[in-house]
Amino acid sequence: MMRPNGSEPGRERRGSGGWADVLAHEQHLVAPGSEWRSALWAVASEQFNSAADRLDLDPQVRVRLLDPRRALTVNFPVRRDNGDIEIFTGYRVQHTLAIGPTKGGIRYAPGVSLGECAALALWMTIKCALLGLPFGGAKGGVRCDPTRLSPAELERLTRRYTSEIFPIIGPDRDIPAPDMATGEREMAWFMDTYSQQVGHGVPESVTGKPVVLGGTAGRQAATGLGVVFSLETLVERLGWRLAGQRVAIQGFGNVGAVVAGELSRRGASIVALADVAGGIVAPNGLDIDAVHAWVAEHRFLRGFPGAEPKTQNGVLEVPCDILIPAALEAQITAENAPRLQCRLVVEAANGPTTPEADRILTDRRINVLPDVLANAGGVTVSYLEWVQDQQKYFWDADEVAQRMRGQVLEALDRVLTLADERGVTWRMAAQMVAIQRFAEAARLRAVYP
Repeated sequence: MMRPNGSEPGRERRGSGGWADVLAHEQHLVAPGSEWRSALWAVASEQFNSAADRLDLDPQVRVRLLDPRRALTVNFPVRRDNGDIEIFTGYRVQHTLAIGPTKGGIRYAPGVSLGECAALALWMTIKCALLGLPFGGAKGGVRCDPTRLSPAELERLTRRYTSEIFPIIGPDRDIPAPDMATGEREMAWFMDTYSQQVGHGVPESVTGKPVVLGGTAGRQAATGLGVVFSLETLVERLGWRLAGQRVAIQGFGNVGAVVAGELSRRGASIVALADVAGGIVAPNGLDIDAVHAWVAEHRFLRGFPGAEPKTQNGVLEVPCDILIPAALEAQITAENAPRLQCRLVVEAANGPTTPEADRILTDRRINVLPDVLANAGGVTVSYLEWVQDQQKYFWDADEVAQRMRGQVLEALDRVLTLADERGVTWRMAAQMVAIQRFAEAARLRAVYP
């Protein structure tokens, strides 16, 4: 029945009542995507959109591929050693489900947020697609200061976080891995908690585990080795010799320490290092074995004899041939990019260069080997661990390293070739190669997932 004014019953109520005004007023808060909007997400999405523009990607495909497919935020209690209960917040973001199960690390840090996890999940999708791995990207973590938690508290936090995100993870759904402030120990707790939930051991539910629990030989050094393998080949293609190159490395953790040791053994001169406590500089090169011994005894690089002290960010500006940021995001910015004194930047960290800094480095003709390629050895060996767990057959460390090296160098060749063909930067080429792959997967699967 029509009303006298011609409107249908209920149409007036649906179109009024003040909701339009409320939504218009709150649009900046409730707009899709604002939940994970952050400085890091802005960097990741700008890189994606720039590559999508180059590829002339269909707008309907682009909108499906950019934003995360699934994001879970959990709040959960943990009993501290003194008996107090503290509430922690955790996240898990799955970027795309088009290629296969998702894959990505879990980090414990005070700055963990939904926006950070969303950006890192997108970059993980790019890495996996670039390396030809059958995964979409994911990332997760708990907002906490792990240095202020005892081992017993960390175990309770890890097990509770695992239980909270249990509905969306699993060996064929989403396979976590170590990241910042997590390692074999936490992955063992993670796997054990997941296995208790399903009633039997599931080593393939997580990677980065101890070898005795189904981990793979060589996993701890994988990311650093991947950086070195890609750098060796890149230097050769540039017509340089790795021996004698002066290298500055920001970061001396699992990745930076491996890179420093491997490059030193190949004849490179490590002229600067930095960790969370500061940096050290030696223009004639550091004795890396002595540095390792010092850190083993004193925990930090600070105070290492025979080297000039430097701030953590100051190491980035030390004169060198190759600069390797292997620490945190957004370290090379528009403010310090004009002062870099290197010929090549190799991103061992995730997102260490802002888009503004990228443009400055391009104008200065300083090439950048992007993070999605340079540090992809870690996720490649995680994939190999998952494969070994699935088939219940394991390779030795040399076999794992060679398989990883092959996939990393194939990806490097694809990126350098496309960069030459299209006249674009290596970062742009890496994004384009990856986006083409998972865009094709999404197109072939149509609407689902």
